[in-house]
Amino acid sequence: MYKDNYKEWLDKVNEEQKKELLAISSDEKEIKERFTLPLAFGTAGMRGTICMGISNMNEYTVARATKGLSDYINSLGGDEAKRGVVISYDTRRMSFEFALTSARILGANGIKVSLFENVRPVPMCSFAVRELNCIAGIMITASHNPKEYNGYKVYGEDGAQMSPEATAGVVEFIQKTPYFGLAQEDVKTACHKDIEGKDNFALSEHITVIGKSVDDKYYDTISKLSLSKEAVEKVGKDIKIVYSPIHGSGFVPVTTMLARMGINVSVVEEQKYPDTEFSTVVMPNPEQPDALKMGIDLANKLGSDIVIGTDPDCDRMGIAIRDDKGEFMLLNGNQIGAMLMDYILNRHKEMGTLPKNSAVVKTIVTTRLADKIAKSYGATVFDVLTGFKFIGEKIKEWEQNGKHTFMFGYEESYGYLSGTHARDKDAVVASMLFAEMACYYTYKSISLFDKLNSLFDKFGYFVESSKSIAFKGLDGMEQMANIMKKFKDTDLSEVAGVPMISKLDLEAGMVKYFEDGRIDMSELPTANVIKYEFGDDEWLCIRPSGTEPKLKIYVSTKAETKQKSVERNKALQSAIESMV
Repeated sequence: MYKDNYKEWLDKVNEEQKKELLAISSDEKEIKERFTLPLAFGTAGMRGTICMGISNMNEYTVARATKGLSDYINSLGGDEAKRGVVISYDTRRMSFEFALTSARILGANGIKVSLFENVRPVPMCSFAVRELNCIAGIMITASHNPKEYNGYKVYGEDGAQMSPEATAGVVEFIQKTPYFGLAQEDVKTACHKDIEGKDNFALSEHITVIGKSVDDKYYDTISKLSLSKEAVEKVGKDIKIVYSPIHGSGFVPVTTMLARMGINVSVVEEQKYPDTEFSTVVMPNPEQPDALKMGIDLANKLGSDIVIGTDPDCDRMGIAIRDDKGEFMLLNGNQIGAMLMDYILNRHKEMGTLPKNSAVVKTIVTTRLADKIAKSYGATVFDVLTGFKFIGEKIKEWEQNGKHTFMFGYEESYGYLSGTHARDKDAVVASMLFAEMACYYTYKSISLFDKLNSLFDKFGYFVESSKSIAFKGLDGMEQMANIMKKFKDTDLSEVAGVPMISKLDLEAGMVKYFEDGRIDMSELPTANVIKYEFGDDEWLCIRPSGTEPKLKIYVSTKAETKQKSVERNKALQSAIESMV
């Protein structure tokens, strides 16, 4: 079958693309990798390396996916096609080209399109879906993956990533769609430079270029989330913050918001502008120390105390602060989220604006330090599956039933959201609020390092670690499935000498308590996730990635001291890895 697919592509692609395919003609393994299985389309969209083949990101797989989305939208009937689709894209290889292909496919199928004039981050795409009353949104990005990757995210009309039910409907249409011969609407230009700076510009019958008018509404909306204007007015111009967009889409929106607030920021010049090769970093991932190195170097030169970095699609934010010795330390996503949540709840409490039905949402692999902090303010904590769409679902649910007021949501993988303007991670808002928080504590003569440690002193020393184990090749998914099955079928009474209290198997939908043999049903949806509880807020979790052939292991420990918590964490992490 894969050989037939390869031959078809050789016959149908253009001459330049044909050269790429002929170059692998003697590599049976490579042909098999590229042409056996189609690139998977799930609730997180699709993501893969950029090259020719049915299992990769290219103009044909993008066109096919978009035709499936078009058919799904048209199947809904009514005026849904007229409501349209907003399309955004980041700074990666082929991002604009994939965005334009998507727009032309939608247009040819009678669907209105609002295409951003230049790169925009994930949160602005999510915001625009609801602001423009669109039926869906498309974001071309591979987030923080290596430069060889790109991806395709689809948003529903609520601005959150498309629901599993709607995704299944789209996939059904995609599977009926060929890769070649799909109609595309003619446009006035296919050159990116010709649309830069334009707003409400008709590119074709169905495609309109959008820009400043939507941007201004986004900026005005998130400006209302500011909580410490007095502190910003006092110290904002004097505080020293270094920011790096890491060659991504965050440069304009993040610096715009900090300038609006009056907060001083220095931008890493070498990482300021788009670069498809992300040439100054190993990976454009603010979770990695390398990604913030140039920012830290500049901060040391300028005497700055804070470094902020955002990934290419500006939905994730990384932070470095100075410790008690004056050296820069990287905060992890759990720590950043805990500090932001504490700041937001505390400021609302101080101002008397904290609702009685306040709620925060976090994923099941995020630290329980968040639970302790939230409950200290009387806020309810909700755990959801990994994936920010589940946080978005809670926002939508509460808007409809009024049971809770959403205050903050976050996940350990450096994604945060304050406000309900977007239904995905928003590193623009996170950067704005972290900078404002720095002003607030500076105004009160408290260092960020001391503030973080005050949370540990109060609630216990929580230490989290995570490990991704990659599985390459066509049998990679099968290997992961076998490992997950092994853990599902094995009843562990302890790990690294630590007795287990319970095992949560979300595929089976139950929690088994080993102490007395009880079985309780979980309220979480079915998912391929196993989580072991050790008591006193300690746990470990194993799950396959939703977008890549990787198995993820998370471990969280808590003790009276940091050293003890670190030692326990290392022991658990090592023990579970050896079992994999």
